[in-house]
Amino acid sequence: MAIWFERMAAIPGVRFAGSPGVVRDALAEARVRPEVSYGSPMWPTTEGSTSATPASRHVPVEASGEDLVARVWEALELPGEAMDYHFVLQGAVDRLWSGRRSYPGGLELLEVFALLDLELMETVPQAVSFDTGSNPTSFVHVTSVPRLIMLLEREGAFGDALGVARRLARFDQGEDAVARLSEKIGALAAEAAVGGAA
Repeated sequence: MAIWFERMAAIPGVRFAGSPGVVRDALAEARVRPEVSYGSPMWPTTEGSTSATPASRHVPVEASGEDLVARVWEALELPGEAMDYHFVLQGAVDRLWSGRRSYPGGLELLEVFALLDLELMETVPQAVSFDTGSNPTSFVHVTSVPRLIMLLEREGAFGDALGVARRLARFDQGEDAVARLSEKIGALAAEAAVGGAA
């Protein structure tokens, strides 16, 4: 049976303490609990029931800008599975990147959400794997963290980008970024050494 959590902050080992500015008790689905049907949790809805958790249903497809950010923070306070929180965060990163011209302030939150997603992946690798068991060996393709690596690289924060890429490499992704960034940092160090000697 799938393991669900009351909120992302309830996942053991996750350092995330909770969503800023969200009053969890004010969220209608914060106290919803599933019923088990044929070994699977079924979540009550106004239309009946669904296998989709409250967290996975909370962010509408059309949400953008500040509304998107607010809905994501709320979703992290709702019951869900680790994979649900991953997809909420990854979807937010992708949408904030796509909407960066109309909502430039979203780039800062893109970084926050991508780092939260990476922390979730590191704490609960099952969030990005369909393998059963506690030690998954194959992982789904992640887009949130590579997007952050690209953004940091564009900003010239090569060391930060390399650190994130190395963390992502654990999931059999990001190795090309590690090689590229290591080469860039090495070239910059060599250039600085030559310039300092002149």
